[in-house]
Amino acid sequence: MELFDRPPADQQAGLARRKAHAPLADRMRPRGFAEVVGQDELMAEGSPLRSMVAESKVPSMVLWGPPGTGKTTIARLLAEGTGQEFMAFSAVLSGVKEVREAIERAKFLQKTQGKGTLLFVDEIHRFNRAQQDAFLPHVEDGTIVLVGATTENPSFEMNAALLSRCRVFVLKPLVDEHVRTILERALADKERGLGGRGVEVDDEAFRVLASLANGDARTAMNLLEMAANSLGKRGGRIGADLAKKVAQRRVLLYDKSGEEHYNLISALHKSLRGGDVDASLYWLGRMLEAGEDPLYLARRMVRFASEDVGMADPQALVITLAAKEAVDFVGMPEAELALAQAAVYLATAPKSNALYAAYGKVKEEIQRTRASPVPLWIRNAVTTLMKDVGYGKGYEYPHDAPQAVVGQEYMPDNLVGKRFYDPRESGFEAEVRARIERWRAAREALRRKPSSP
Repeated sequence: MELFDRPPADQQAGLARRKAHAPLADRMRPRGFAEVVGQDELMAEGSPLRSMVAESKVPSMVLWGPPGTGKTTIARLLAEGTGQEFMAFSAVLSGVKEVREAIERAKFLQKTQGKGTLLFVDEIHRFNRAQQDAFLPHVEDGTIVLVGATTENPSFEMNAALLSRCRVFVLKPLVDEHVRTILERALADKERGLGGRGVEVDDEAFRVLASLANGDARTAMNLLEMAANSLGKRGGRIGADLAKKVAQRRVLLYDKSGEEHYNLISALHKSLRGGDVDASLYWLGRMLEAGEDPLYLARRMVRFASEDVGMADPQALVITLAAKEAVDFVGMPEAELALAQAAVYLATAPKSNALYAAYGKVKEEIQRTRASPVPLWIRNAVTTLMKDVGYGKGYEYPHDAPQAVVGQEYMPDNLVGKRFYDPRESGFEAEVRARIERWRAAREALRRKPSSP
């Protein structure tokens, strides 16, 4: 038998049996663009993608979207719609060797049958740079149409050279209504789905299944199939309790090293900054429940305490450090309340980024100007030679002065009078501003005072 000949009848029968026993999500995969749920803008008649298919001019592309939104399905439909061979492999399981084998097969098809190949790479973001480079010449010479699927931002995860040769299409997350539509379709379909098995689903169970799937159609159908199988061959009714039982834990979209990680920590940071306690607790909970390292969250909140609260409430740093200690000492899940307590404190604390801005100015000044020498009078004279050359000479000891204030200058000559820190009238920082002004005024008054003869 030739490599790409149609398999004999007995093999076809075996394929049909395997397909019948495939997971519900695979059996119910949409057979046309009209069956794709939740991507109306992308799939609509006259859309750029559909027009490309109609003209059989599908370019290499990246399908970017959350899990279970139809990326693999769309790739298959693109191949079918343009009469191309569909080849698929996962970047998790494959390497450069498999890429080369796929390219050789594509060349064979092109040479012997004049047939193009659509090469689908699931989770293409997991290929390293060298592996991604292996596609470049074959995309450029038309050997393959590359369709990569990714849940990660392709601008972060893909080679610029490869990405520049691909169109990026963004798939939207599925909402609960979309998921319910997909589940109802699977329940009604007698050929591929659960139709005819006597399975019914309560409204509340539909809501639970859709919610637990978190926008992932594949997960939703897996949950439905597990619930249906638990009823046995005689079927029955799936209620909310059964739906919860088959899904012990909500499936949370989260990748600790990917874009969603940064999206969630950004949401937490901005909620804290905006003073929204409930949103702060929600985003904190989302990350903890998805398995985020609690010490990472503690570190971020410690940073926030200085960056966004600062001297408006110095106690914020103490509270967040205490939460960090609780994570170390008590461990999880008990320490989650300490983190929640810190989040509430930070969200409700007065805010000021004056300290953050001041230190930024200091760093900029250090980079911009020369490294000025320390004035002699505030240098530490630890040897006789140092004393002889003037180290420490003229230093005024504040504790020996009235009110412990002297009129000495502490800045280097080229920065005398320079101001970095500009406190706000926010919380305790208003008191800090008043203190600074009192110190400055007292020092200035002493500098203006004539020296004793």
